Amino acid sequence: MTDTTTADSLPEAPAVAVTGTERVVGVVPDVPALDRVLDYLVPDGWLVEQAPAADESPSRPAGVPTLRLGSVVRIPLQGRRVRGWVVDLAREPAADVRLRPLAKVTGWGPPPDLLELGEWAAWRWSGRRLAFLRAATPERAVTYLPERRRLDRGQGLAKPATAARPAAEHPDGPAKAFESDLTVVRLPPDADELPWIAAGMALGQTLVLAPGHDEVSQLSARLRGQGVQVARHPEGWASAATGQSVVGSRAAAWMPAPDLRAVVVIDEHDQRYQEERAPTWNARDVAIERARRAGVPCVLLSPVPSLEALVAGRLLVPSRAEERANWPIVEVVDRTTDDDPHRHGLYSPRLVSLLRSDARVAVVFNRTGRARLLACQRCSRLATCERCQAALASVDQQGLLCPRCDFQRPLVCEKCGDTRFRLLRAGVARVREELEALAGEPVTELTAASAPDVARHAGRLTVGTAAVLHRLEHADVVVFLDLDADLCAPRFRASDQVLGQLALAARLTGGRRAGGRLLLQTRQPHHDAIQAVLHADPGRYARAEAVRRRELALPPFCALAEFSGPGAAAVAAALALRGNTLLGPIGDRYLVKAPDHASLANALAAVGRPAERVRIAVDPLDV
Repeated sequence: MTDTTTADSLPEAPAVAVTGTERVVGVVPDVPALDRVLDYLVPDGWLVEQAPAADESPSRPAGVPTLRLGSVVRIPLQGRRVRGWVVDLAREPAADVRLRPLAKVTGWGPPPDLLELGEWAAWRWSGRRLAFLRAATPERAVTYLPERRRLDRGQGLAKPATAARPAAEHPDGPAKAFESDLTVVRLPPDADELPWIAAGMALGQTLVLAPGHDEVSQLSARLRGQGVQVARHPEGWASAATGQSVVGSRAAAWMPAPDLRAVVVIDEHDQRYQEERAPTWNARDVAIERARRAGVPCVLLSPVPSLEALVAGRLLVPSRAEERANWPIVEVVDRTTDDDPHRHGLYSPRLVSLLRSDARVAVVFNRTGRARLLACQRCSRLATCERCQAALASVDQQGLLCPRCDFQRPLVCEKCGDTRFRLLRAGVARVREELEALAGEPVTELTAASAPDVARHAGRLTVGTAAVLHRLEHADVVVFLDLDADLCAPRFRASDQVLGQLALAARLTGGRRAGGRLLLQTRQPHHDAIQAVLHADPGRYARAEAVRRRELALPPFCALAEFSGPGAAAVAAALALRGNTLLGPIGDRYLVKAPDHASLANALAAVGRPAERVRIAVDPLDV
């Protein structure tokens, strides 16, 4: 008969009484319902290593299980064996308790510094420690690490980097950025980030984060071309644990780095750094905290730095000549002017002329998540909020309501006084058909749902959502067909998101030197985000937006948390009793505003979780 018994169904070792001579360790089980540390005995003959060591001692007997802080183990629990992490090597259980022994050491897990960082992240984003233990654990079991490779100061790229894009000339230079604890570098879209990475790697082991897998692949290939071997997430976990520099996307913030000397975050403003599932942690903030704990410099690169980054660190900017040269030429088509006979439609004469030229044109039209837009029937002025600039929605025949800040006003155009409004709406598929009719040739439709080979085989003309900016390799002109739909979205970060998309478009076309061009169709030509891109000066937008955020008490000048689910009302009410501001309910959601993240995290820890299910999203993106 064939033995079908598996490792997880073997008979459990019996529980034994603890007499005081046995070694007891604390283990966090990989079970979401058990958010606590359980006690287990260390079997006789197992070694317990207090200080982490990356190389196996020659004197250590072969095959002897070794426990360290963070080791991944198998534990008996309720009739089965589950994964767990050793988080305490010297537990003191209560007297006369009966404990079971550990079943198996699976391999290496998060080192002690990441265990502590995970506890901080669980506090900061009000989540369970289990989520961060999983993030910091290799996907495949790592049972052995070779001798640690220490990268000495001065060891960086093997030879001067060949820039795929021109390097922006900053007055202080890349090396100067690493002389402070936290530095924000406003790097123009078409500028090369490799010199800044090289400056970090000259210090030793460097953690480099990029927002997406495509960016990570391109950067890793360039570094290998310069003779630098890097550990990519997730397959390079063991190499990172031996001292290699790390390159990866969001989850790479939890890769081991025993000799960490510098941290670099590329495009720190990109929202892909934030986890959408709860806990909603942000890799940029994790990287900043990790660098602070290690006492190493952290450099944040971005063409349009976020307010969160600008508030946290010092800012380095390039010369005005370099910044202008690395942004493309920007044309703004004002759809409210009387000399535009097509101002009520989507297709301006300038757009039609580009479609019929020889230029490679990419048209961006975001349908998903767009706001409902109302425009005056007479003058085409958008109905926007006077306080926060979001689009106003019609609630009845008499009034307009702002879904972002609840501001209300009568159904009257603030420019011409007309009371007639029309609803603006369209879809990508319909736009593609109309563009084909205007251009007289096929147009490729590209969205997040499109097959991977669609972008590779795209023709001269492409239309789609923001996926166009991520998946196309190059375009001569990028057209934003209806920029107002995104600028007026009912989210306080809507303008930030638009500015990030404009920066991606600028990178897709190249700067003025390469003849890159952006065409922005809008009814708000004087919007701060549009003016910032038009003048190649993102600081213009940051200064104006900081004033608005401070007046409205919005992040980064406060901390926000969103609660949903059956237990949301109870948690929100308990937080309100502790002096925080309660907003809502908004639909089935509650918002709580606190003075800062420390106050919010402490209040959430004190309130705890109710018996009913509740989802907590700290720093929500869609509010």
